[in-house]
Amino acid sequence: MTPFELLEPGSLAEAIKLLDPEDSDVRPIAGGTALMLMMKAGVFRPRCLVSLRKLPPELSRISAGSGGEVAIGAMCPLSRVERSADVARVAPVIPRAMLRLSNVRVRNVATVGGCLAHGDPHMDLPPILIALGAQVSAVHPKGERRIAVEDLFAGYFETILQKNELISELRIPPQGGARTAYCKVTTGSAEDWPAVGVAVSVEQEGSVLKSARVVVSAATEKAMRLKGAEQALAGGAADDQAFKRAGDAAADEVECISDVRGSAPYKRELVRVFVRRALRQALDGGGVVH
Repeated sequence: MTPFELLEPGSLAEAIKLLDPEDSDVRPIAGGTALMLMMKAGVFRPRCLVSLRKLPPELSRISAGSGGEVAIGAMCPLSRVERSADVARVAPVIPRAMLRLSNVRVRNVATVGGCLAHGDPHMDLPPILIALGAQVSAVHPKGERRIAVEDLFAGYFETILQKNELISELRIPPQGGARTAYCKVTTGSAEDWPAVGVAVSVEQEGSVLKSARVVVSAATEKAMRLKGAEQALAGGAADDQAFKRAGDAAADEVECISDVRGSAPYKRELVRVFVRRALRQALDGGGVVH
């Protein structure tokens, strides 16, 4: 690992001032679970790291709103999200998924904001948050903006965040009658990076599917919604035939990438199968399928 300077600002505003949008060798670091591995491997050689560890405590808090939403500070460790009663009440799929997200040592250090800003398409949390309709607040020198998590990712390890812009908060809206499930398909242990991740959120009215969100990750360059699969479900009966149509539509729509976890055709078939399984799991009570 090459030597670097470490700066530790005490406020978000100060941290943003230290980030030079013209200097790619100056980067922020939150938990550092991914960034430090990249530095040790020599993939990334920063001249200066701006540590966010000494930012105010409110950036690590979880709070429930009166309208049923939940707000999570960007510096909140994933393990705290995993144990939060407020998160479990609004989105129980999150703490269930956390049990198979890497390991407890990583979850104790990795942060919500760092996870999202890293832009790794293999991570478990982004597709779930997209299915839940979550948003982030991002702070920059001229103010703040809200970004839907589904719009945050621009490509493979890429986000739309500017180099001097930091995520400050994640907001999960009230889910009403929607039910959510997440399927993670690994080629190694259950905690390994997925070959495919599928998150769905469905709202049923009687025997009819009122709305649906279908999200795929890991098999693609970024976590993304599959609108064709959603259209195949909307207004139809909540039955296995509808789930099969959605799985077929998802496989036709998705653009998979080949890597060490499988070929693109193999992953496309996984998407076909696990979209169906995730939809059934959601309507059977929600949760996580491995």
